Amino acid sequence: MTIDWTHFTPWASLAGGILLGLASALFILVNGRILGISGILGGLLRPVKGDTGWRLAFLAGMLAAPLLYFMVAGPTTPRIDAGWATIVIAGLLVGVGTRYGSGCTSGHGVCGLSRLSPRSLVATLAFMGAGFVTVYLARHAFA
Repeated sequence: MTIDWTHFTPWASLAGGILLGLASALFILVNGRILGISGILGGLLRPVKGDTGWRLAFLAGMLAAPLLYFMVAGPTTPRIDAGWATIVIAGLLVGVGTRYGSGCTSGHGVCGLSRLSPRSLVATLAFMGAGFVTVYLARHAFA
């Protein structure tokens, strides 16, 4: 295994991790809620009175952030080594997994682990393990 030093971005990754940690800490301090994307989006499917505004604002911010980056840094070309069918199936599987796991990677991996939640530790180990196995099989067994 080798590191692609041209695209190795430890400082950008560290800054992103710090921002994510601060955002999740502030969110739970201010709102008393976990910063899990699937829970925030899922709460819009069965809306509770007075609960829709902040959820829509959060999702709008998630959509606006890449657009703001595009305006500041210029266009980038993403490289996705998969067809549309694979992307759709993967998205559906992630959605099903978040329902079965009672949360997503941000809810369990960032917020749950920082609160020392045993359930989040098990969920994080499960989805990380499944990801490792999937990448191994896709790159070595079926390549």
